[in-house]
Amino acid sequence: MTEKRKLRLGAVIHGVGSSVSAWRHPDIQSDASINISYYQGQARKAEEGKFDFVFIADGLFINEKAIPHFLNRFEPLTLLSSLAAVTSRIGLVGTLSTSYSEPFTVARQFASLDHISGGRAGWNVVTSPGEGAASNFNKGTHPDHSTRYEIAEEYIEVAKGLWDSWEDDAFVRNKESGVFFDPEKLHRLNHKGKHFSVAGPLNIARSKQGQPIVFQAGSSDSGRNLAAKTADAVFTGHETLEEARQFYADVKRRAAEYGRSPDDVLIFPGIGPIVGRTAEEAERKYEETANLGSIEDALQYLGRFFDHHDFSQYPLDEPFPELGELGSNGFRSTTDRIKAKAKELNLTLRQVAIRSTTPRGDFIGTPEQVADRIQEWFEAGAADGFIIGSNAPNGLNDFVELVVPILQQRGIYRDDYESDTLRGNLGLGFPVNRYVKQPAATIESDPELESVKQ
Repeated sequence: MTEKRKLRLGAVIHGVGSSVSAWRHPDIQSDASINISYYQGQARKAEEGKFDFVFIADGLFINEKAIPHFLNRFEPLTLLSSLAAVTSRIGLVGTLSTSYSEPFTVARQFASLDHISGGRAGWNVVTSPGEGAASNFNKGTHPDHSTRYEIAEEYIEVAKGLWDSWEDDAFVRNKESGVFFDPEKLHRLNHKGKHFSVAGPLNIARSKQGQPIVFQAGSSDSGRNLAAKTADAVFTGHETLEEARQFYADVKRRAAEYGRSPDDVLIFPGIGPIVGRTAEEAERKYEETANLGSIEDALQYLGRFFDHHDFSQYPLDEPFPELGELGSNGFRSTTDRIKAKAKELNLTLRQVAIRSTTPRGDFIGTPEQVADRIQEWFEAGAADGFIIGSNAPNGLNDFVELVVPILQQRGIYRDDYESDTLRGNLGLGFPVNRYVKQPAATIESDPELESVKQ
């Protein structure tokens, strides 16, 4: 009998929040973005809820208009290494840019985190949408959108090649014979490509999960292709079930066209559940957060997606302004969606700013209502799992304590971890080292084995 498909969950830990004004709420720690105790508590809570992973986002450029969390926050890998010490089963995923780093260093950093955590590391591959990042890295101009994704594809290829530098049993460590490693199981990459020249080998072995899990967060056409070709999982965001279903089907189709099983690419829409013991309580929590900021804050937040464009120059209650290609070299999928929705629904600038700053979403209500919506998306082919963000104070605690038990009772979410590695808990196959000789496929003609495979 085929095992029932199980829901996957990740938690984004975002310090004081992802809005301009959430930090002003009396129940939010105003220093949460650099408070290690806060992050440790959130990671432990997610592990209590049997989440697959916690996720730490990042960025490489700030200015006076950046949101409070961006202005003062931890570097992801340093933070995740700390969280590895206070957790034991939950995965640890961090963002790192392929546009402003080097493959050898990054492959080594994530391989190190993978060992430190016992096989729980994941890398969220981004290409850095903000043009200001170039000014911090002596790189000249910010690469255009298509070039960034071209760089990213080669970058991931190099990183995966470096992670295979050592076969899994290369380190003999025989004290009697004095043999520390088998030199025949050490491999140099000798990569020479358009953007990178990397000899290798990497100076750290593979971990117990083989390689860190690769996540990808772009939803543009280039992002979807990169994810379908190279990623184990995809972070995305959608306002409606139908949009999510279309994205899900599209990425799975592209994966198949690249010769991969669609089941090897997991899709995780990001949602911000607000849970109340009653629908009225949930609505009150939303309103409390939404009312913390001013319209000026909302315009500032909206401007971030459009290269910090100054929206205060436009009338608030007239149709959203025509912006042409503004934002297309940064958060392309996000800005395309904002402009399309504004046009489709004839939204004013005020309405767009408020929707962007404090998304209303469909995942607000009682624990049963939130669980219903999650189950609906999951069973409708819109998601393999979800990234749970906290759009209200104590949001993760509420979700773990009130919603998770319902999902478990319905049999769509685990009661306990299946594995002690991130790859194992996600149900993804172990990546065999590319240098290991595979046995001859003589068993393929065995009809009994063929029936098992099917």
